[in-house]
Amino acid sequence: MDKAEILKRAKEYIAAEKDERFSKEVEELIAKEDYKELEDRFYQTLEFGTGGLRGIMGGGTNRMNTLEINMATQGLANYVIKAFPKEAKAGTLKAVIAYDSRLNSDVFAEATALIFAANGITAYLFSGLRPTPELSFAIRELKAQTGVVVTASHNPRMYNGYKAYWDNGAQVIEPHDVGIIEEVNKVTEVKTMTRVEAIATGKLNIIDKEIDEKYWEMCKAQLFRPELIKEKAKDVRIVYTPLHGTGAMHVEKVLGDLGLNIITVPEQREPDGNFPTVEKPNPEEKPALKLAVELAKKENADGLMATDPDADRFGTAFPDKDGNWVLLSGNQMGALLMDYILRTRTELGKMPANPAIIRSIVTSPFGDYICKKYNVTMKDCLTGFKWIAAIEDDFEKDGSFNYVFGLEESYGYKVEKEVMDKDGVSAAAMCAEMILYWRSQGTSLLDHLNDMYKEFGYFEDRAISQNFPGASGGETMKAMMASMRANAPKTLGGEKVVKVRDLMNDPDLPKSNVLQFYLESGTIVSARPSGTEPKIKFYINSMVPAGNGTDAWFAEAKEKAAKLCDGISSDIQSIIDAASK
Repeated sequence: MDKAEILKRAKEYIAAEKDERFSKEVEELIAKEDYKELEDRFYQTLEFGTGGLRGIMGGGTNRMNTLEINMATQGLANYVIKAFPKEAKAGTLKAVIAYDSRLNSDVFAEATALIFAANGITAYLFSGLRPTPELSFAIRELKAQTGVVVTASHNPRMYNGYKAYWDNGAQVIEPHDVGIIEEVNKVTEVKTMTRVEAIATGKLNIIDKEIDEKYWEMCKAQLFRPELIKEKAKDVRIVYTPLHGTGAMHVEKVLGDLGLNIITVPEQREPDGNFPTVEKPNPEEKPALKLAVELAKKENADGLMATDPDADRFGTAFPDKDGNWVLLSGNQMGALLMDYILRTRTELGKMPANPAIIRSIVTSPFGDYICKKYNVTMKDCLTGFKWIAAIEDDFEKDGSFNYVFGLEESYGYKVEKEVMDKDGVSAAAMCAEMILYWRSQGTSLLDHLNDMYKEFGYFEDRAISQNFPGASGGETMKAMMASMRANAPKTLGGEKVVKVRDLMNDPDLPKSNVLQFYLESGTIVSARPSGTEPKIKFYINSMVPAGNGTDAWFAEAKEKAAKLCDGISSDIQSIIDAASK
């Protein structure tokens, strides 16, 4: 992009942006003649990806700011009015808005609510920060046509985002996401009104405990063994961290009501968009749990739980026999929850007809073997919990299957039907019950996980990410994916590639820029550019088939899987290095 075009876009942005905090940033960059930074801010306009609208906060069309929020909301409002003409004519359209602890989240959320209100859509805005799953719950509870949560989930502190939801409580998918973008691109004027006027006219309603209390009860209602919880809960000590996010209010309440001893990390309990104690507020990453592990050791806790800033992701760690704290991966906790839910439903006679579990395509195949044991169908979907919700929605409409659990490897789990997104709060409650159950059986979660490996085969998972920022980054990722399509690797980690699955041409799923390589052992390697960040991700789901189930086999399987993963990782790094030159 030449300098003239950059300056043209920058000046158009300055004229349109009403928030001086952001427009001044661009003015200063122009004064400094920092064209490299200006190009990064204006070479594209943020679009909806797997998580909605997400980006670094700042001035520019390629940044999260008040103008982008306003344009997105006006476009969403226009689309909703067209999609629900009967409700629009009757004046009964509703939208629910929630936000997390990130910087500017409250400002962006109120701006969103006031634009809905000015467009004749009654807005229901939470009185303070709330988790993403509660937003989904509230949409269904209030029978709203749409909803928005302002959050960037587990991203670093400089990010914020905007997730749009539909009337089923799930994030928007095709054709709605495409339709919203088209409406956003056509916006020339944004309607808004003052908070005082919106409240006075009944177009802005502040919601609070009337939704909180129903959400808490719903989370507790998912549990299977109330007598076990009542009998054993006080024997268990759990250290918990919300990582400066929204989780403390809900996790403390729900687990506290169950009678568990919950010890929250004091330095991370209060919401803070600067995330002062962590580089990334991501429970998937070990450094984020450093303070929690230290407290767990000090308190001699039985387990550690963590949620990300909007409390939709759920991470855990547990002590092994030597007192070392082991951080479980999303795949491992997903397998444990899946096994517990299916085992318990079977034992208690609560398994519905035609039960099904839904998982993303980059989630470990471990669950396939668990499902086979309990005669439960496993359904695949694209990455992103909105696709899990979409398949569950199809179940509800056609009656083909009954949903019992949904999961993705990035610490996302959904044990309930009332929320159409991943839910760290209900996952924490179910995990607590699972801890109590296995304790009552004389074992631990870690020991049971090892028993599952011996029964089903050993699974090890790794993820490799490479950032490609800036205008050239997107082109580099496109070139890398095109190269792998044209010249798929013949081997990975020394194993032969026996099948290549291209999600751009897959008859069973919507088109997606994902490649999967199937190896001789059953290991799957997936390549997927992120839908919300300038990076490409490679997922390794390795497998060593079940042997004789002895400790010797288990040790050998772990060594074999690690060696295979090391080899695949090396090959992937070579692919990345070649593309980066």
